[in-house]
Amino acid sequence: MRLHRLDITAFGPFGASQSVDFDDLSAAGLFLLHGPTGAGKTSVLDAVCYSLYGSVPGARQGSGQGMTLRSDHAAPGTRTEVRLELTVAGRRLEITRQPPWERLKLRGKGTTVDKAQTWLREYDPTTRAWKDLSRSHQEIGEEITQLLGMSREQFCQVVLLPQGDFARFLRADAEARGKLLGRLFDTRRFAEVEKRLAERRRATEAQVREGDAALLADAHRMQQAAGGAMELPELAPGEPGLAEAVLEAAAVARATARELLTIADRRLSAAESARAATGRELADARELDRLQRRFAEARERAARLAERSDAHRAAQERMERARKAEAVAPALELRDAADSEHRRAAAAEARARALLPQALADAGAAPLAAAARRAAEELGGLESARRAERRLAALVEERAGLDRQERADEEVRQDAETWLADWETVRTALQSRVDSAQEAATRAEQLAVQRDPARRRLTAARQRDRLADDTEAARQRALAAAEDAVEARAHWLDLKEQRLHGIAAELAANLTDGTPCAVCGATRHPAPARKTAGHVDREAEERALTAYQTADELRAQAERHLGAVREALAAARAEAGDTPTAQLAEEAEELEGAYTRARATASGLHAAQEELRRAEGEREQRVAAQQQAAVRSASRVAGRDRLEREQAALEEELTRARGAAESVTARAAQLERRAALLTDAADTARAAEDTARRLKDADARLADAAFRAGFDTPADAAAALLDDTAHRELQRRLDAWQSEDAAVRAVLAEADTADAARRPPADLTTAEQAAADADRRLREASSARDAADRCRAELDRLSAHAATSVRRLAPLREEHTRVARLASLAAGTSADNERRMRLESYVLAARLEQVAAAATARLLRMSSGRYTLVHSDDRSGRGRSGLGLHVVDAWTGRERDTATLSGGETFFASLALALGLADVVTDEAGGVRLDTLFIDEGFGSLDDQTLDEVLDVLDALRERDRSVGIVSHVPDLRRRIHAQLEVVKGRSGSVLRQRGAG
Repeated sequence: MRLHRLDITAFGPFGASQSVDFDDLSAAGLFLLHGPTGAGKTSVLDAVCYSLYGSVPGARQGSGQGMTLRSDHAAPGTRTEVRLELTVAGRRLEITRQPPWERLKLRGKGTTVDKAQTWLREYDPTTRAWKDLSRSHQEIGEEITQLLGMSREQFCQVVLLPQGDFARFLRADAEARGKLLGRLFDTRRFAEVEKRLAERRRATEAQVREGDAALLADAHRMQQAAGGAMELPELAPGEPGLAEAVLEAAAVARATARELLTIADRRLSAAESARAATGRELADARELDRLQRRFAEARERAARLAERSDAHRAAQERMERARKAEAVAPALELRDAADSEHRRAAAAEARARALLPQALADAGAAPLAAAARRAAEELGGLESARRAERRLAALVEERAGLDRQERADEEVRQDAETWLADWETVRTALQSRVDSAQEAATRAEQLAVQRDPARRRLTAARQRDRLADDTEAARQRALAAAEDAVEARAHWLDLKEQRLHGIAAELAANLTDGTPCAVCGATRHPAPARKTAGHVDREAEERALTAYQTADELRAQAERHLGAVREALAAARAEAGDTPTAQLAEEAEELEGAYTRARATASGLHAAQEELRRAEGEREQRVAAQQQAAVRSASRVAGRDRLEREQAALEEELTRARGAAESVTARAAQLERRAALLTDAADTARAAEDTARRLKDADARLADAAFRAGFDTPADAAAALLDDTAHRELQRRLDAWQSEDAAVRAVLAEADTADAARRPPADLTTAEQAAADADRRLREASSARDAADRCRAELDRLSAHAATSVRRLAPLREEHTRVARLASLAAGTSADNERRMRLESYVLAARLEQVAAAATARLLRMSSGRYTLVHSDDRSGRGRSGLGLHVVDAWTGRERDTATLSGGETFFASLALALGLADVVTDEAGGVRLDTLFIDEGFGSLDDQTLDEVLDVLDALRERDRSVGIVSHVPDLRRRIHAQLEVVKGRSGSVLRQRGAG
């Protein structure tokens, strides 16, 4: 990488545009960048770094995304810009960057912030012209980082060699050196490996502990199942040997459970034998007791049968008489049926004769039948008169129907004449309603067109009135926000100026004796500046800047809101004009009322048209009905004359037929009733005679049947009869007595029952108690055996589960052991890691060894062959080893720590270290050649001879076509180095003066 040209505008302390021609400065190979303290020497290097990476080193970046990089001396209309032209990887590029810029608005008051801008161009030697490559911050950043092969931090350490940092590196401990080397060589992947191993170790350890906890839980359950007879191992989850101890204890518990199960089986067998013996004895005692009780009960039943023997013989005799009476029962039933039939026939005859006239009350059956025949013959002669009477009734009804039709047609004619008389008036009124509704519909359409514009004007007028008030309020808020922003900016600028006045005290606060000054490089500080009362530090300035930025953002928001309100007000006024809102509201209300009334009137158009059509249809119907009624009335005249002639002939015939009765029907009803009464009386008289004859025959047959059955009279036979219920009850009693007598005789005849009766009474209580005791002992033995079997099964199950868990955890235990060993080895805590060197430290130690070798080549020349830098992996105190750095003094032959070097020796040792580090990082970055280097301060601590040697080393870099820029304010260097870039500060900002090698 070689720098060609740098252009700076409004950047840092440079208020105006400044240019640096690196090609001219690099012609001599060695050039000096000098100027008074605070002039801006470091700002030139910051500009180079900013143009490449878009940011500056360390805290100088500030906040606000680069807005603090702008020069306070710049004119308000000048934008901050940095342009760098360089060659890298054989390509000539031009990078232009503009940080965010707060400027005045082009329109209106206040300020606005322009976003950061970046351009990347490449010179095409073929066309001898620049071509644009990109304007994207991200793309340009990735392109530059890829071409240089290093990050911003590496660039600042390799190209902008900060001697103070390397002096501290020489004196630092292993941890501080590790942080710096880690940033330069990006060993985060090795640290990530350590972290991953540690996380994996913790994860596997947690899994092993979890598995051991589950195994211990199984062990506790086994101990509970074994009844506390099992001893648990006194080991915690994760401790070695836990699995083997649990499995061993489980094996002992299983063996014990099997022994207890064998003992329980034997006890159960003995209890079962004893229970069987007592069961047999109890069964024998119960059988003896049953037989003895059976014999005693049989003796008692025999005694009760003997007591009831007389009643049994009486029942047998009563059953015999009932069997004889059953032969007479049919005759008795026949006589009772004949008697009942005769009484019913006599009663019916009496009722029929009571309805006859007195002259026929005592007549016999034959006279009554003859009189009934005569009445029937007379009734048959009235059939023709009855037909004539029905026809006369039909004629009367038909005549009445004609009268009703005549009256209905007359009403139709009168109603039609009345309605048609008003037809013209009704038709004119309906047609007027239709015309009015049509006119209203036309008027409503016209008003609808006018209504929407009136509504919009009224809405705009109301919005105009509201926005007029909102505009004034927004203007007041915008004015107040602008005043707050101006006050906040003034306050921030005042604090910034106060801080610049006291910056010396702020820098002096970090000085310690023996540590080089960041400004002059001196290690002694006889009179450092002191902070005065009211000193402003960085935090106060940044708080003021934040307050100003917040106030300015609020001001911008208020101005945007005011603009939006004003635009809305202008639009409302364009729509509503200057007409007052009340007048527009009144006009809109009148227009709306007229529109509503017109719509209401127009809504009746369809109804009016329908009513007119219905009225016209009704007129046609009424005219047709009037004509039809006249035709029907004329046709009814002839029919009425015919009906009158037929009615007169029928009335004459009926007068002759009905005689003294009111009508023929009444006469026929009299004859029908007389014939029915006479017929019924004749029938009942004949039935009474027949039933009397059958009753006499039944009495004779009953007397004969009773005599043959052995009864003196039919009454005795009837008394001996039993009904079904009494017969069944008597037979049941006889059968029960016979069954009981047979059963008692059978029991008393049993040999075993009689033998049991002769033996002593059975002792059932003693036998039952013995059997109960045997049952209890059997249940206890069975429960003990079941408990032992459950314990054995549970221990087998839990042991199998524990063994499965141990087998499942075995690979995890092996993995945990392997990972834990690797993690401890990588973390430097393993006993195998004798030097307690972490993996990242090991890698960095290799890099440090390369850096020490590269630095020694230059240190030997700077120290006239006296000093050599060597890497040491010895442990320092109780810390870890791997990043030690020693210097070998050839004069004494002893190796000592770099912290023992003097100030001048520390400078050229750190310079050699920086140059060696630059070579190693360059090789690490892909071998990108660095043709331009900057060395910042530290030369003031060297004597003349050492300074010559250092300059010779730096001059040797020119032999490789490199240019080295020395940043220093040491006067002697101005005489030794002819190519110079001087930074001159003034009240209006700093300027650059360049002097070439000639």
